[in-house]
Amino acid sequence: MEDNKLFSEFPPVSTEQWEEVINKDLKGADYEKKLVWKTIEGFKVKPYYRAEDLQNLEYLDSNPGQIPYTRGKHTDNNVWDIRQDITEKDPAKANAVALEALKRGATSLAFCMKNVATEADMETLLKGIYVDAIKINFNCSDNYVKTLQLFAVVAKKNGFETEKLEGSCNFDMYRYALTHGDFHRGEEGDYNAASELLAYAKDNLPNFKVFTINGNVIHNAGSNIVQELGFTLSAANDLMAHLTDKGHRVEDVAKRMVFSFATGSTYFMEIAKIRAARLLWSKIVEQYKPGCDCAYKVFIHTSSSRWNKSIYDPYVNMLRTTTETMSAAIAGADSISVAPFDTTYKEADEFGYRIARNQQILLKEESYLDKIVDPAAGSYYIENLTNSIAQYAWELFLTVEGKGGFGKAITEGYVQNEVEKIAAQRDMDIATRKTTILGTNQYPNLTESMGDKITSSDCCQCQASDGPIKKLRQYRGAEPFEHLRLATEKSGKKPKVFLLTYGNLAMRKARSGFATNFFGVAGYQIIDNPGFKSADEGVKAALESKAEIVVMCSSDDEYAEIAETVCQGLKGKVKSIVLAGYPKEQIETYKGYGVDEFIHVKTNVLQSLTAFQKLMGISL
Repeated sequence: MEDNKLFSEFPPVSTEQWEEVINKDLKGADYEKKLVWKTIEGFKVKPYYRAEDLQNLEYLDSNPGQIPYTRGKHTDNNVWDIRQDITEKDPAKANAVALEALKRGATSLAFCMKNVATEADMETLLKGIYVDAIKINFNCSDNYVKTLQLFAVVAKKNGFETEKLEGSCNFDMYRYALTHGDFHRGEEGDYNAASELLAYAKDNLPNFKVFTINGNVIHNAGSNIVQELGFTLSAANDLMAHLTDKGHRVEDVAKRMVFSFATGSTYFMEIAKIRAARLLWSKIVEQYKPGCDCAYKVFIHTSSSRWNKSIYDPYVNMLRTTTETMSAAIAGADSISVAPFDTTYKEADEFGYRIARNQQILLKEESYLDKIVDPAAGSYYIENLTNSIAQYAWELFLTVEGKGGFGKAITEGYVQNEVEKIAAQRDMDIATRKTTILGTNQYPNLTESMGDKITSSDCCQCQASDGPIKKLRQYRGAEPFEHLRLATEKSGKKPKVFLLTYGNLAMRKARSGFATNFFGVAGYQIIDNPGFKSADEGVKAALESKAEIVVMCSSDDEYAEIAETVCQGLKGKVKSIVLAGYPKEQIETYKGYGVDEFIHVKTNVLQSLTAFQKLMGISL
């Protein structure tokens, strides 16, 4: 058989040739502005990548199951734990939820231990659960040593070998400080508690992970991906340094850590983040000269981002958590928690839990994402994202180390201030709709009402610090727009917005659609129209509708035909005359006619609607 190359008739095309064609198609437009994505993390993403872009990436020489574990710890599968976080505080009720979850496909359980204070409480919580067959995680406790003692006692009583039990504790002194304003027992007291917890687990539960570094607390404060990763690594290194100084072996500390990240909506970036986390952790651990490779194998848990979830159009949250879970699975996360889609406004129930579990089960059983190790490997795009995130996160890590470590950095407010800068930028992107939150700041369901459905919220509105450490506010990006619309619902008013459409079909349709979305996100009633033959006809219909706001929707050229007549007919008879668009040369003229507001793609929608709420007499 001839050894011919497939498609040998196609000659190779150089990067220079591609660029030449691209620049020709751009017809003089700025290449950087049109095609290069400037991420909020600070680095640029090219419109395409080629094999040559992988040449300098050293970590590509490693295989799955090899240091630096960029490609994951597994060599023959991509199995992860389907974890259900149970928020029910009553031990009996939590047990019932847990048993149902296990029956329906969960392989890992996480409990909050605030109300589990006695051996009897722990027996109630674990009744009927084979703790040697799944992982048990303790999400919240005032004393994790006591929690593990109760767990070990009950496990032994039920015939389980504690040496084989697996799970984790959510002991994170830094998370506590960032959400409460101070360390729980003082900084040194918390390091001593960590040392005590590690010693207990080593002797009694050798396969239990007892420290969790919660990158999700950084994420859910509005950070970017580089900050979430860089600060998480810094916190982990700080804990490692203090515990090794207390005499613990580096491998004993490292193998008992869990990195808990939140996965957001930037699909490929989230895949790259988790891969970069393993790469950089290996680089850090290497400096400690561990006694075994187990120190490099960090356990990565991911949970659904809360920052990007919404109250309005909540079923979209299912789409968000699906892509987030896919990112985590493809990246090789060890454990994944999916939040029920409706926890932004109510306590989780069995339906929400079931959907959340089934998203993971479908990705395993029908999409087979648990079968292939590191399917992103070799992707020019994802490999370069991994490298960029790793480089920038490493620089941030070194910056924090230069400030004396993570503990000192949060005490001085550096971490909080840096996250707030990015959060403010992200908030502005949402306010101007540069970032879309479907159903909330763009494309709202105009008939939806959510005020009467809200019974609880999962967002922590951190106010002024209770202690010397500045708190890191946990919030959702959608909240300001939700407050606008909820205020409209609460007021009992539904301001009418009349769309006075005229002229060019394409332009009036485009601008009426824009105006519908613009005012719809505040819960206003939109009165659309097929198009008027004259300005006078439109004015008459607007007055008959008794609308408070009238929006002219036409082309820039045709505004010159109708603007003066419309304003003369409506001025003083409606609360606001608005023009959809921004005909720059005529702005002052139209203002002189009586146009109060111009709405366009560069408008700060949140600021503008806040002003409209005030005009409509709706309290925020």
